Amino acid sequence: MTGVLDRLAVARIVPVIVLDDAADAGPLADALLAGGIDCAEITLRTPAGLAAVQAFAHRDDILVGAGTVLTAAQTDEAVAAGARFVVSPGLGLDVVHRAQRRGVTVLPGVATATELQAAAAAGLGAVKFFPAGALGGLGMLNALAGPFPGMRFMPSGGVTAENAADYLAHPSVFAVGGSWMVPRALIGAGRFAEITALCRRTVDALAVPRG
Repeated sequence: MTGVLDRLAVARIVPVIVLDDAADAGPLADALLAGGIDCAEITLRTPAGLAAVQAFAHRDDILVGAGTVLTAAQTDEAVAAGARFVVSPGLGLDVVHRAQRRGVTVLPGVATATELQAAAAAGLGAVKFFPAGALGGLGMLNALAGPFPGMRFMPSGGVTAENAADYLAHPSVFAVGGSWMVPRALIGAGRFAEITALCRRTVDALAVPRG
């Protein structure tokens, strides 16, 4: 599990993807890689999510996780599809414990000190800070990180091309999640060259090592 977190920390940018057609998974993976990004969080918000995770998982050149995992059953489905990590919008201990039993990295969302304390008690050393923007951004992150100096955070929700560098400069942040480089409309329209350009611009702007 530590290996997955290390890979995400190297990538620094985790695209949060909503796919409406699993057939777009292959071209999208190619577009991400061409733009210098070799990881992805594919959300389970649409019926195409699990099939898209599976399509990504068949490749050995990209690290794929499942996002919007809300139940233990969805955790099992995501792992069966090949997800190397699972991400939740909130702290569902059923998801956390199932992922731990399955040996898969889990990043539950936390928004309060109470949730962060529960995550730490569950043995987690890394969490998603969500929704980062609505919670107050770096000010709230500073407040949460102070009492938990060993915790690592992946801010998501309200992270943009304009503020991503500020989050990544925070000592407790190992990566950020965002969708600005993978707009749902561009994916649906098959405009993958534009997605590659957005990814490359992001990588260059944030000085992220190329995948």
